[in-house]
Amino acid sequence: MITKSDGITESQFSQLREYIEQQCGIALGDEKAYLIDTRLTKLMVESGCEDFGEFYKLAKSETGTTLRDKIVDAMTTNETLWFRDAHPYKILLEKLIPTFAEELAAGKRSVVRIWSGACSTGQEPYSVAIAVHEHCRTHAGVKPEQFKILGTDISASALFLAKAGRYDRIAMKRGLDDDVRDRYFKQNGQIWVIDETIKKMVEFKKFNLQDPLVCLGRFDIAFLRYVAIYFSDAFKKSLLAAVADVLSPSGYLLVGAVESLRGHSDAFENHTHSGGSYYKRCA
Repeated sequence: MITKSDGITESQFSQLREYIEQQCGIALGDEKAYLIDTRLTKLMVESGCEDFGEFYKLAKSETGTTLRDKIVDAMTTNETLWFRDAHPYKILLEKLIPTFAEELAAGKRSVVRIWSGACSTGQEPYSVAIAVHEHCRTHAGVKPEQFKILGTDISASALFLAKAGRYDRIAMKRGLDDDVRDRYFKQNGQIWVIDETIKKMVEFKKFNLQDPLVCLGRFDIAFLRYVAIYFSDAFKKSLLAAVADVLSPSGYLLVGAVESLRGHSDAFENHTHSGGSYYKRCA
């Protein structure tokens, strides 16, 4: 039975839930009516609608994407922090980057491409860039510019902040050590600005994970962390199959600490290192 608020009826929730899943893949359980109520009420009122039924009809009849983008933006969870969970970055520094750095130094490849899916306000791809830069600082024969990092997200507002590379005091205290902060950021009043060298290593692009991944190109490492948990099982399976298709034959996938590919994909081999799991694409 749906646990609903006073602001949205069961039929309205059903309509908007289906619409949201169609637009961005987010699957809302019956107990999540409050999310639509709390996150979309202001947008509903600003759109001149008296209730969520009228709001749904307006969204469905839209010829452009302005309202759709605002709805998706409001429903997207932008929870993120620097070097989240720690172990993925130990895996990156101790296993993955050294492996690819050897190939770069030997001339077996010219570039390593890394994708951060659902990158939110940029902390993840910038953390990856910092990890790469830290490796290059202490290892000759490989340069930061040989690593191309792409961060994608469906939220235009999150990407705006990511591209700016400017973070407030609260964001800076979430997972970032003082020495790393001092090495890669400059303080400008109440704002910390990421170093231009790191900023140039990352490209950001608006992207819906329901769209074909092949248009993003091929990658050697993919971060798809804490995003698939919001999707239906069917979409999760199709997304992981698409990720496997765009990874290089020796490519790696990192997911959230509480996530598993079990039952959703057999295209990857599970490996462990430094207390964490990572996946390698099956040959």
